[in-house]
Amino acid sequence: MARVSPAITTKIRRHCLLLAGLSIFFVTGCSQQQGGDIIDQMREGKPQEFLQTSVDRMATLTMRDNLDSLYLLMSKLYLRNPDELKKSGFLDARTAGKQVRMAIELQQPLPTLGGKKDLAALRFAMSPEFLGDRVGAFIYAVGSMLVTAHGNRLEFYMTDTINPVFVSNAARNIEIATWILSQRQNKEGQPLLFSNEISEEGSNLSFAVEFGKIVARLDLLTQMLDERYRRIGLNYAQSLLFLNFLPVQ
Repeated sequence: MARVSPAITTKIRRHCLLLAGLSIFFVTGCSQQQGGDIIDQMREGKPQEFLQTSVDRMATLTMRDNLDSLYLLMSKLYLRNPDELKKSGFLDARTAGKQVRMAIELQQPLPTLGGKKDLAALRFAMSPEFLGDRVGAFIYAVGSMLVTAHGNRLEFYMTDTINPVFVSNAARNIEIATWILSQRQNKEGQPLLFSNEISEEGSNLSFAVEFGKIVARLDLLTQMLDERYRRIGLNYAQSLLFLNFLPVQ
């Protein structure tokens, strides 16, 4: 067998030690960087987020984004329907919208709807008999329907339960409301509210697009909730199959 000279052996050891040192340096550096990123994220987060699972956080963000979409649609509807703003009794759309927003988020009735909310309010707001600010009433009805479908909450934590069936139903109701918005007319054959427009001058489908975003978010949340409760049921079934006790703390 050929012998390796001591000089070569020493050189190989030095290279190995150098590579090992560099590996430890890079791993330590990456770990410190990742740890720093995690700490920064924790500092930016709110304390109550520690009481939320990933699905709870997703549901909270979904509600926030969907309500923001509704408020954007409300601004667009006021621009397309200035007569409705006059009916609101406010001088500008921002003030009128603020009242609707507060009513939705504080779960208070809108005076023009006579105490009605969610589906009952939606039917009344889009009926020819309604004579008040139809834009504010329509957005309030849809917003209160979303809140009702999520168990009358805007934020969600580990102790909360969201029924995926109701969330899915809310998505279908949004689709129906979108159709009503584009098709419902008064006695003169004019739309109750002007929204999407397709004409020789061009097309404006921004309302349908924004409603589509709301539906997509609700459908995604429904799938996440279904999987969450499916896993809970599966874990329970596995515990029975393998005679495993379920944790109590």
